[in-house]
Amino acid sequence: MPALPPLNALRAFEATARHLSMKRAGEELGVTPGAVSQLVRLLEERVAVRLFERSHRRLRLTEAGQAYAVPLRHAFRQIAEATRALPQAGGGKLTVSAPPAFAISWLVPRLGRFRAAHPGIALRITTSRGLSNFAEDGMDVAIRHGLGRYKGLLCDRIAAIATIPVCSPGYLAGLPALPRCAADLAGLRLLHDADRQEWPLWFQAHGVADVGPTAVDGISFDDQTLLIRAAASGHGVALVTDTLARAELDAGGLVQVLEGGWPQEFAYWLVTPRATAEHPAIAAFRGWILGETDGSTSPARAGEVDGAQHRG
Repeated sequence: MPALPPLNALRAFEATARHLSMKRAGEELGVTPGAVSQLVRLLEERVAVRLFERSHRRLRLTEAGQAYAVPLRHAFRQIAEATRALPQAGGGKLTVSAPPAFAISWLVPRLGRFRAAHPGIALRITTSRGLSNFAEDGMDVAIRHGLGRYKGLLCDRIAAIATIPVCSPGYLAGLPALPRCAADLAGLRLLHDADRQEWPLWFQAHGVADVGPTAVDGISFDDQTLLIRAAASGHGVALVTDTLARAELDAGGLVQVLEGGWPQEFAYWLVTPRATAEHPAIAAFRGWILGETDGSTSPARAGEVDGAQHRG
């Protein structure tokens, strides 16, 4: 069996192949670009194959380099997942990624109960909307808004979604008349999501046609937390998910303008790779968060479902 090349040289090559930049590879590995260059040249000498085409300000993989990079990337990913899967008695570290609005409005207020139940687990919360690679991004668990169709991943529904129109009590009191049906909202000051699609779809779902420019005009926000705060500040009527607006509704900072919601297929899902699902810290977090859901949002396992991923 031939001797393996030095591990540091393999890591330098894999990172450079991913970024096609020795500077970015060095930033990832915590070394200088010159050190990365030396390691890559060492690897090329060891395997007696040229892995990169080098030109002024440009780096390109050779055919051999492309073929070599793919299995190395998979190998480092497997090492990272296997390391995270090692059991750690009584605790360990856990990184959870969640959409910003969900983290602020739903997850963070409940974390005290998790810490009380599992004081030995060092918890790290990051915010992101995209479902990216767990091993490369250092995530153990992700919470995502979508249909739960994440190929090859274990998915549990943790919160169903219903969209409701809300505004501040002051804004509602200042209207000439209280809205009684969906059509009554067409002439009000509406607040929008980044794509300005929610209100047109909401009016369509309620059989309201020809609502005019109010359905798409007005301020838009790229995050539900901002949308909720704008509505609570009296800027107009917003369509928000009841789960994320619940704290403001219960505190009286928001009021629901019309009764009834607009249930959606989308929900919030707990997502984790199968290979690490039984890791003690991950299993503890999964069991805790599913226990936090009430009867109306009881977990429904999607399991491994093929299909397009939603990056919301």
